[in-house]
Amino acid sequence: MLTILIFAVVLTCSDATLDVNTVPPYVKQCFEGDPKIIECFESAVHHLRPYLATGIPEIELPSVEPFLMDELSLSLTTGPNGYKVSLKEIDIFGASNFTLSKLKLSENGKPFEARINIPLLRINSRYTSSGVLIILPASGNGTFNAQFEDINAVVKGMVSVNEKDNLKFLHVDALNVDLNVKNIRMTVKNIYKNNRILTEAINLFLRENGQEVFKVMKPQLRKKLSALFMSIANKLLTHLPIDVFYVPLSKQTNKST
Repeated sequence: MLTILIFAVVLTCSDATLDVNTVPPYVKQCFEGDPKIIECFESAVHHLRPYLATGIPEIELPSVEPFLMDELSLSLTTGPNGYKVSLKEIDIFGASNFTLSKLKLSENGKPFEARINIPLLRINSRYTSSGVLIILPASGNGTFNAQFEDINAVVKGMVSVNEKDNLKFLHVDALNVDLNVKNIRMTVKNIYKNNRILTEAINLFLRENGQEVFKVMKPQLRKKLSALFMSIANKLLTHLPIDVFYVPLSKQTNKST
């Protein structure tokens, strides 16, 4: 998932020197002093993608295909009979197919920052609605499907270093995700009693107002994604001492002697 880019962007926060002998297959090691360290970090994050798609059972990290979101509540029009939609049981596909770029490391207490691109996210969910839409009473329920194409996201955050059992671990203390989507397609179907007129009216509204609907979704989406991604990143980092994925000079020297 895109959040695991945190693995790379925060690695220079520590000077861990303890021996760690096991390197999991989902970790590509980077080495202190490497003149191409940024390229190594980017490669290490891209190395994670197939493992994120399938999950990592040994650390109880589930697959992100799909990753699940509980609910989004949207007010799409204003007024006493404004059109409101609640999306539930949201499945999001495509998050593991990301590309990391423009990596800025966390140094001297400043936040890390990275930019990522995801070509396509597919969203499937249930929905319920209430209110009036284009003069039609639009209360009902059904299924909601969307495609977000060419997503560009900026991830920023702060980390700290914790020590446990004489090993040092990173912890993500704060994380913010911002995202923009170039192309959006949204549709509903399976509306209660197969109301054809209502289905066509909602789909016309979504087709003509996709970016506006996304703007309404965006604050909740940012908040939920930030919390979700931080939780997943910390689950991963909790199981990996820093020495495992960022090998300090002292350990490299020890290996060569």
